[in-house]
Amino acid sequence: MPAAAPDLPAPVSHLPAAAPDLLDSPRDWAPAATPFGSFHLVPVRLDRDLALLAQWMNDPAVAAFWELAGPDSVTAAHLRDQLDGDGRSVPCLGVLDGTPMSYWEIYRADLDPLARHYPARPHDTGVHLLIGGVADRGRGVGTTLLRAVADLILDNRPRCPRVIAEPDLRNTPSVSAFLGAGFRFHAEVDLPDKRAALMVRDRALRNLL
Repeated sequence: MPAAAPDLPAPVSHLPAAAPDLLDSPRDWAPAATPFGSFHLVPVRLDRDLALLAQWMNDPAVAAFWELAGPDSVTAAHLRDQLDGDGRSVPCLGVLDGTPMSYWEIYRADLDPLARHYPARPHDTGVHLLIGGVADRGRGVGTTLLRAVADLILDNRPRCPRVIAEPDLRNTPSVSAFLGAGFRFHAEVDLPDKRAALMVRDRALRNLL
């Protein structure tokens, strides 16, 4: 009789396990209907978007709070930190009726250094925002889009209990926009680079504020 085949160990895969999607794939989120048109979050691509984003970062009104003015390489380094990371922050263009007009960062606030400065809850999700076009400032667009993006987060991230933001306390228009978008002022917090207004939009209160 032929010899029994030896017991062989199971094959071992040398491929790394797939990284968890920490933000539930913002690239797959459907557009949101707003009074200003259809709004879509589109993850940033450096080859396509860098020149536009660097232009926005050099606008004095933006640079005063983002502090990324300078050559394109300054903006590129900021973006690469996120694009080459583990997915806890996703940089996105805000596209309104087909036109890129804002920049967003959707991030895991509970996995961010911010979590050292407030009582974070698992899956808290943060937002950073700038409106790129001057024509879109001061007429309620930011407030409308903040509400739309907060709703997108809550709709697409069922484990997220709250949407968090921490605008510079000196940035009165930004703080006002968050308040108008259904966020509530939670506290003043001292962060390494600014004194911030911690703004919170609770899932439980989303239809009340």
